[in-house]
Amino acid sequence: MKSLIASPLAPKAVGPYSQALNLNGTVFVSGQLPVDPATGTMAPTIDDQTRQSLTNLRNILREGGLDLTDIVKTTVLLADIQDFAPMNAVYAEVFEAAAREAGVAPVFPARVCYQVAALPMNARVEIDCIAGK
Repeated sequence: MKSLIASPLAPKAVGPYSQALNLNGTVFVSGQLPVDPATGTMAPTIDDQTRQSLTNLRNILREGGLDLTDIVKTTVLLADIQDFAPMNAVYAEVFEAAAREAGVAPVFPARVCYQVAALPMNARVEIDCIAGK
């Protein structure tokens, strides 16, 4: 069975898509831009943008009863591959912190990372995920 997941703590979908869908316990979260849902703005640095995209993912997952430690796969889109190292450092920090908070050993999701020609709203990063228990 398929059900909708939507969190008021993440940016609303701005097109014909859902924030996330749960299909029989597997949650598919749409790409999250680094938009702060409270202000509608994005921070300028790749560090802050990465952190915000992951925060948006976490808030959507929590709405569906999951957390970052339940993610099995992510896709990271970068506007500039030169941002890979700082994005990767924040990504590791966030997933390690989530594991500590959950009291489990860190197990990083499978991941792909691409440089793309451009992202909506001139974002520097966009991250989606698949999660489940």
